[in-house]
Amino acid sequence: MSTEPIKNAAPVSKARTIAIIPAAGMGSRMGHKKKNYLKLLGKPVLAHTLAPFESCANINAIIIVVPRSDVDYCQKSIVKKYGFTKVVAIVIGGSERQHSVSNGIKAALPFDPAVIMVHDGARPLVTETIIEETLRATKSCGAAICAIPVKDTIKESLSGYVKATIEREALRAVQTPQAFKRDIIVEAYRLAQEDGVLCTDESALVERTGAKVRIVCGSYENIKITTPEDLAVASSIMRARAKAG
Repeated sequence: MSTEPIKNAAPVSKARTIAIIPAAGMGSRMGHKKKNYLKLLGKPVLAHTLAPFESCANINAIIIVVPRSDVDYCQKSIVKKYGFTKVVAIVIGGSERQHSVSNGIKAALPFDPAVIMVHDGARPLVTETIIEETLRATKSCGAAICAIPVKDTIKESLSGYVKATIEREALRAVQTPQAFKRDIIVEAYRLAQEDGVLCTDESALVERTGAKVRIVCGSYENIKITTPEDLAVASSIMRARAKAG
């Protein structure tokens, strides 16, 4: 793993809670544009994502994970430009999201964190309230994710036909942030590497160890920017928040 320190960050010898923000993916549904840098109401998506973590009192440090080619851009055009003082490192990502988060965890360990939180760089509408509630559940239960009830009827398909209708009352659409006590997430990643397992989120890796994961209520507004339509929806939500506030 290779890291690039943020030279303008305040020195942190021990950060009890570290947020890892993976932003190394290429948006194939965005025409292979880097969705984390697309402009949302005049600012990069990633800048909006970092803002509530910067202002949240219980987040002590932030580590961003980006492609090697983006390190300088992220440092100069996002971290320094928008004054994110909690960012202690920019870490080079891997070929898969899981590898990128693993690199972020390795960079976090020297700070001796009690809790490690992971949040998608392309979820710019997360709020401090969601961050705080997820952290609160993690401190009492050891592992927590935010999720929302599924609205639509869900069908299981087979060869283009309906195989079954899934009872949706127990279903949840998983979001980030996801947070874990350090030893729990470190062990989950160790076992995943040992077993050669890839999962799409941190919770799935933790579930493999037998640990219980608490579900915290997320928000239907906490969308992930994946398509051009998502940018339009996010802009509308942010304008409505600004008007209400």
